[in-house]
Amino acid sequence: MKLKSILLSSALAAAIMLPGATWAKPLTVAIPNNLTGLDPTNINDTLSQTSVRLFYQGLFGFDKDMKSIPLLAESFEASDDATEFTIKLREGIKFHDGTDFNAEAVKINIERLANPDNKLSRRSLVSMVDTVEVIDDNTVKLKLSEPFGAMIASLSHPGAMMISPAALEKFGKDIDRNPVGTGPFKFKNWSADTLEVVRNDDYWKEGLPKVDGVIIRSVPESGARFAMLQTGEAQFVPSFPPELIQVAEKNPNVAVNPTPSIVEFYVSMNNMKKPFDDVRVRQALNYAVDKDAYCKIVYNGYCEKADSIIPKNLAYYVPAGNYDFNLDKAKELLKEAGYENGFETEVWAGSNTEAIRAVQFIQQQLAPLNVKVNVMPLEAGVAAQKIWAIDKPEDAAVQMYYGGWSSSTGDADWGIRPLLYGESFPPAMFNVAYYQDPKVDAAIEGAIKTADPAKRAEFYAEAQKLAWEGAPWIFLGVPQNLSAQSKNLSGVYMLPDRGFLLEEAEFSE
Repeated sequence: MKLKSILLSSALAAAIMLPGATWAKPLTVAIPNNLTGLDPTNINDTLSQTSVRLFYQGLFGFDKDMKSIPLLAESFEASDDATEFTIKLREGIKFHDGTDFNAEAVKINIERLANPDNKLSRRSLVSMVDTVEVIDDNTVKLKLSEPFGAMIASLSHPGAMMISPAALEKFGKDIDRNPVGTGPFKFKNWSADTLEVVRNDDYWKEGLPKVDGVIIRSVPESGARFAMLQTGEAQFVPSFPPELIQVAEKNPNVAVNPTPSIVEFYVSMNNMKKPFDDVRVRQALNYAVDKDAYCKIVYNGYCEKADSIIPKNLAYYVPAGNYDFNLDKAKELLKEAGYENGFETEVWAGSNTEAIRAVQFIQQQLAPLNVKVNVMPLEAGVAAQKIWAIDKPEDAAVQMYYGGWSSSTGDADWGIRPLLYGESFPPAMFNVAYYQDPKVDAAIEGAIKTADPAKRAEFYAEAQKLAWEGAPWIFLGVPQNLSAQSKNLSGVYMLPDRGFLLEEAEFSE
């Protein structure tokens, strides 16, 4: 055996024998859906936006409890009327391609995102920014066109992360497949179902990362993800299938972690298409679905039924009402609306096990009303095109859509405005119900134009109660976040919005 091989083998053996020793091998994460893109400013799903945290970072971000923290920024000062934000930046940070991170880079990024001509899906995070002023290399001032109390929360969203200006110039729209950020890992490769990154040895946080790289694998079938965890092929499974929790808890090498969530699931109904243009039909379908049964069947009981348009762990939540299971009430409302004999429709959903189980449940629940629901599972990339890339409401083919939403800013603004504001129809934002109520719009506008928490609370309470009565969705439930990991893995966290943090991942043997 060569001397180099002998030394390497000896070092490895010593590392294994040392108490508390760590291994820097790659981490594999198994997720339920394919990623839809790598440009943080132009992706709509939580799995994609949280995966790009591996190589991108924002001025601000979130800790594992989803509290906003400074990242590439050191600090900020806000004017009393929330129209100016002066942000001090960390010094000495470089993008992966060697480009300096500085105030000019921030200006380029925010102006790119705010420019409506670029048609970026996360534009609304910074759409209120009027100008970005470079004070010096390490200081920028954002001047807003109107007060916005959630500015720092919006800058904490993954959609506002910083991209290398040199890479933007080099790759243009192809930045979606050539990411260059400041994060703990550098991009290596992305195929249909696999994202690979390698350790950034020049990372600005001392001692991190502690693994050689990360592989994100898309595995839609729940049992297959669990099998990968059992065999060691994957070491972390966020969004762990609830029906397999009891089996997983019996495995001595697996740790299961239930945590609170801010993700609410619903079935949106296209309010511009018959029969969903009639509020009585929308309310009827809400009464026809047993929300307690939904939580039990789809999430094995790890779930609470929804009682507002946003979940209770989100700021400014108020309980808005109940649509208790009542088939007689549902039939009465359908009869009033002229649909006593029911109707036929279709529901779109993701292609993973959990989503298919959910829409099959909805299909069964609506059958007693003679509402025939055809189920159409969609792969994530196809769904992005069919749902979010529509230019005009009249071109939207969607009738019903099963999905979930989390406010990845941690603020009620991002839990309501993208989904239920009259100016948030795709492709601008995500109002796939094509719901518009002038009173709801007025409440949303009132809330974003004040920095006063008490006034914001009043406006958001009004928006929640009005939209609940308007029933643009079949309101379903808020499941707990469930994740599972190898017991020799630490430093991985599932966030309340169903995202995850991997920066501190570490193996021990």
